[in-house]
Amino acid sequence: MTQLVWNGLFVGSFYALIALGYSMVYGIIKLLNFAHGDLYMLGAFIGYAMLSSVGIIPASMSITALLIVLLLTMIISGGIGVGIERLAYRPLRGSPRLAVLITAVGASFTLEYGVSAIAGPNPRVFPVRLQGQTFDVLGARVSAPQIVLMVIAVLLMLSLNSYIQRTSMGRAMRAIALDPKGSLLMGINVNKVITWTFFIGSALAGAAGVMAGAYYGKIDFLMGFIIGLKAFTAAVIGGIGNIKGAMLGGLLLGLLEAFGSQWLGGEWRDVFTFAVLIAFLTLKPTGLLGERVTERV
Repeated sequence: MTQLVWNGLFVGSFYALIALGYSMVYGIIKLLNFAHGDLYMLGAFIGYAMLSSVGIIPASMSITALLIVLLLTMIISGGIGVGIERLAYRPLRGSPRLAVLITAVGASFTLEYGVSAIAGPNPRVFPVRLQGQTFDVLGARVSAPQIVLMVIAVLLMLSLNSYIQRTSMGRAMRAIALDPKGSLLMGINVNKVITWTFFIGSALAGAAGVMAGAYYGKIDFLMGFIIGLKAFTAAVIGGIGNIKGAMLGGLLLGLLEAFGSQWLGGEWRDVFTFAVLIAFLTLKPTGLLGERVTERV
């Protein structure tokens, strides 16, 4: 039981990091950014390119090198997310949502097959593979790399929550999420806030990609597809548009997957996940922490 809980929380922290980007973007401009999962994949490949260019890294320096690459990848993937918003989404602001949704799907395919064309379709072995001792904690086998990655994920999530709650930019994000037109009339630079939102969400997805590459040891150009859908599921479970809901949804989805795989078998893991998505959309579409919003006409 303890092992299942730990496994679920560990995987759920990855889902939560990516789900945050979904929720932030949806909360601000009501866009389901299906290219977001591919920014996770892009982050993994950016980290791969930087680490490969350095050459062989001694095992004693692997954590330091990984943290440096993680920060650089967050900046680059954040910049790419901003570029996607400026080129693909901003010109369509005010257009029917279906047009923007189709554009998001197109952006997703562009990223996937763009990376495939540049890096090749075959999986790549990540240059740094985190390894370490395994500990016994309350009956669960916990490895040192899992603890390191979990701590990084929690720090990123807490930092984001603090930023949203305590800074002027965070207050502007919350104001636009509540009333975009009113925020514009109050003098808030909406375009700047949206750009910053895309940067933060994309940076978190890029960080998750590097962490996944270092832990699992293998990356490929389609690695963002399924995890992107699962992060979307996590955002729906928590209440899409709600930052704390995205974190809660990611951890809950990880736990549901861990227990579901144990009871039904690992081959049913994805089926179980998307069955949960359908159940939430049918029975509680606002999610656990979301609120029903009435659109003014």
